[in-house]
Amino acid sequence: MRNFERIWYACYGSNLMEDRFLCYVAGGTPKGAKRTYVGCEDKALPKANKSFIINHELYFAKSSKTWSGGAAAFIRPNEDKTAKTYGKIYSISKGQFVDLVKQEIAFEGDLSIDFEKVIKKGYLDVATEVWYDRILFLGFHDEMPVFSFTNAKFMSEELNAPHPFYLEKIILGLRETYQFTSVEILKYLENKVGLKGTSVAKELENLVEKI
Repeated sequence: MRNFERIWYACYGSNLMEDRFLCYVAGGTPKGAKRTYVGCEDKALPKANKSFIINHELYFAKSSKTWSGGAAAFIRPNEDKTAKTYGKIYSISKGQFVDLVKQEIAFEGDLSIDFEKVIKKGYLDVATEVWYDRILFLGFHDEMPVFSFTNAKFMSEELNAPHPFYLEKIILGLRETYQFTSVEILKYLENKVGLKGTSVAKELENLVEKI
């Protein structure tokens, strides 16, 4: 394998908002969140970011203290060519990606990610009993590998609606990354598993129009 010093990190939730993602890099508390991030050891800003379509289905599950008990975003662990999740990729170093994962799973100590193994196998499970335990390889873009993370299983028994604060970040991120209209955002989010049919879904149109 080529010696990749930089990789793409692919996000699909609130990190679609660049300002929020930069809290993972530089440290800080995202607006509307209840968690402060320490940042990466290397606090250099991403060299680039781009829109990126992820062929894994987006859904919402778990209850996050960071987002007032609402769900977090996940993608199903198995690829689905018919699925179209609107993501964003950031050009960061491998070390920054490791630090990003550590912050997301609240991992203390040394965490080792064998990127070559992730590429060869397509995924790698890095921890147990944490929400984002699976590293996914999503292919190459501009000759650099693309990695993301999710749960190793589809959490059908823990589906939950996201808090409006969390949805706000995703909506703003979709506008920022794709310049979507309110109609396009509503069409994209309203039928997502975990959100569909909930009281939050009924408020979605008003929420989208306000942002």
